[in-house]
Parts: sequence; C-alpha cells; structure tokens
Amino acid sequence: MRISLFSARAMRVFATLALVGWGAAATAQNPPAPAPPTPQVPSTIISLRAVGGVSINAEGVINNVEKDQLGRLSAEYSRALHAPPGDLNAPSDLRKVSLRRLDAALAEAAKNRKPLDESLLYLAGLQQVKYVFVYPEEHDIVLAGFGEGWRVDPQGTIVGATTGKPVLLLDDLLVALRSADEASRTGITCSIDPTPAGLEKLQTFLNQQGGRIGDNPKATIAGIERNLGPQQVTVGGVPATSHFALVLVAADYRMKRLAMNFEPSPVRGMPSYLTMASGKGNMMPRWWLEPDYDPLLADGAGMAWELRGSRVKAVTEDSVLGPGGQKQQTGQASPMAQRWADNFTKHYAELEQKLPIFAELSNVMDLAIVSALVSKERLIERAEVSLPTLVGSDTLPAAKFEAPREVDSKASFFKKGSNWIISASGGVLINSWEMAAKTEPDSGALAPARDKAAAPASAAWWWN
Repeated sequence: MRISLFSARAMRVFATLALVGWGAAATAQNPPAPAPPTPQVPSTIISLRAVGGVSINAEGVINNVEKDQLGRLSAEYSRALHAPPGDLNAPSDLRKVSLRRLDAALAEAAKNRKPLDESLLYLAGLQQVKYVFVYPEEHDIVLAGFGEGWRVDPQGTIVGATTGKPVLLLDDLLVALRSADEASRTGITCSIDPTPAGLEKLQTFLNQQGGRIGDNPKATIAGIERNLGPQQVTVGGVPATSHFALVLVAADYRMKRLAMNFEPSPVRGMPSYLTMASGKGNMMPRWWLEPDYDPLLADGAGMAWELRGSRVKAVTEDSVLGPGGQKQQTGQASPMAQRWADNFTKHYAELEQKLPIFAELSNVMDLAIVSALVSKERLIERAEVSLPTLVGSDTLPAAKFEAPREVDSKASFFKKGSNWIISASGGVLINSWEMAAKTEPDSGALAPARDKAAAPASAAWWWN
C-alpha cells in the first residue's frame, strides 16, 4: 500500500487577476499613503477577494476557495468588467507597447489621483512579448507581441477574448523591472518543502510503523500529517508579497498536486507520478520548473531582440533523508521521476490551456527575461529614456498581498505496490539573466521589423 504526501488545502488555480485589480488574499493591502503634501497615489489594487481559487490568511497559510465560490466570483468579475474599445478588442499579431509613453500615462494617473483603467492594468491585452525594440531617436523602448481584447474565464482569470490565454499584467511588469538586478545575483525562485524538524519527526514515526500502513490506515495517515507538520514556502529574487511570487508558488503547488495524484490530470496521456511509479518510485522525488527558450535573436546593433521558442520544462533530481531530518540532493534523477518530468514538459502547452496558472507562469518568465535584457544591455541608457514610474517604486507601488508562508501537510494512499512515496519537493527557478545572455545574430530580418513597428505620430502608449 503506497502513501503519498503533499498538502492539505487544495489549490485549484491559485494566481489569477481580480477583475479591476489583483487577487491574492482575503483582503487587499493598499500601499500606505505617502506623507503630506504628496497626494495619495493610485494603487494597482482596486478590489480583491481570492486568487484563482485560493486565499491567504494573515498568517500566510494557504486556504482553498470552493469551486462554487470561485464560479460566483468569476461571474461577479465578468459583470463588472468593461468591454475594451474596438481598436483594443480586435486581435493584432503585433501589438506594441511603448514603455516611455506607458510610464507617462501611469505618472499622469498618479498626479491626478485617478484609478488605473483596465487597458493599463492588462497592458493593452498583450499575451506575449515577441520583440524588444529600442528607438534612441524617440527615447523609447517598445515591447511587441500578440494582443487582443480580454474577458474573464470560468476560473476567474483575465484571458484573451479569442485565445483564452492569460494576458500580461502591469503589476508583474513592475515587479520584473524593479527586481532585475536582484535576479542577476540570485535568480528568481520559489520552493515548497517540509522542514528538517518535521522530516526528522516523520522518520521516527515511520520507523515505529515498520514501513507499513497497519490495520488502521486513517490513524497512520493522521500520524504522518501530524509529525511532518506545515511545509514552508520560500521565495527569492522578487518580493514574496507580489503577484509575481504568487504565480511561482501556485504553479509549483499545482505541479506537485498533479505529480502526487491529489487531483486528476486534465490532459490525456499525463498520469501522475504516483501512478507511474508502480512501487518503484523514489521516496522523495524533487521537481522544479525552468524556462527553456531558444537563444534570443539579436540584430547586432543592440536595437532589436526576438524571444523565440518560449517553453517551460520540468527538471528533476532525487533527494534522500539524511541525519537530523536534512534533505540531501543526490545529483541524480531516478528514471521514473525523469520520465514523469519529461512527460510534464511534453504536455505543458496543453496544461496551459486547461490550467491557466501554467500559462501565467510562462507570462512572468517572458517578463523576467525581458527585464533582464533591459538591465543587462542597459537599454534605458541606450534609449536615453527615463522610466521613473515603471522602474521606481514611490509613484506607483506594486500590489502587496499576504505572503504565502506555509501549507498544511496531508497524506493519502491507495493499494498499489509496497513502497512509500512521502513527499514531492521542488519549486520554480527563472534563470532570467542566463536566458537573456543566450543570443544568436539574426539574418537581417529584425531591422525591417523594428522599422515597421515604429510608433506613428498619432500613437498613444500602445498601437497595432
């Protein structure tokens, strides 16, 4: 009889955008007003109830929002959402966003103490960043990619009107730009792991059980949960209170739930690791998610880049339980854990369609790599542009939420095989600077694309 262990409170989707603001906890935390005489600045938060089926209480404990409640919230968001104007609503293969003009629009809203409209919050409906163009003559940096109008999907996520793919979010862009230098030193990471003390107590308990469920499975399961205790959530490279961080944590959590069979896979051909292991799996497999992009195309003059082959891959490495409850990495992956990771990677595009949190993870990876490129290549200096509102934090603070700190442990089992699979650890690693450093010279196509994307004289902060 096999035991699997992960966490008590199911996380359905987790990180998603609230209708006219951001969602992450039971109550939004508006940034404190600056000292007089500076006027109170608008926040990216306007209203908040839950984030993709999850709320976080004041102690940082993750709690599940029931499916029917999520449906009611989604319906409420849909009723309040304003329809984008026709020119924004129409799909565009190459929608452009000027960072200089966006910065000015945000500064103007702050100056006039106006709430940010949805076009700003949702970055004009951009769903990806395909190009980064620099225009020194216009003192500007432009992001370009597919964009269209938006709607609320049944899970409460703001998605493209026709594609159903989550849109890029202003708040994630703010965090990515402001955290780029820190990411160069530490990477952007999250992890959910049992504590050493909990693992030590668990090992003692398992030794007492003799490696068997016994005649009272419920008591054994309760003992596992009690001895392991809460699992810790750690975030690095971006503020743990940011929506960006919650996307990382949510994607990590959902991946593990799928691996350990705590919820059914929405994709055919992607069984759980617990099912695949058939009594031969590692006791404590570890998986994490990383960006897996092709090298960026660069024009050679430092004026144009193309992001290519944006993908997410699952990586695995076995861990063992050492003295004092310390988990030790082996530097090797068991064949079954590697097989599950490869299968997860193979089906990632399908998972993005079924579970929006994985598409949101792709979005923040895009923004992290773009921000690393801006910082590494000194594009702000190269464009001779100032972006105080986007890059600074005083005029427009990023949204703040309760930081996720822990999740309760929960064990389950079913009659298959004799091994115990106790816990799945891991997280997300966005090595944004490494991705930004991998480039290839283009064949001459980027310069014409840059020329074609230049802003017309009548353009606002975005254009098609």
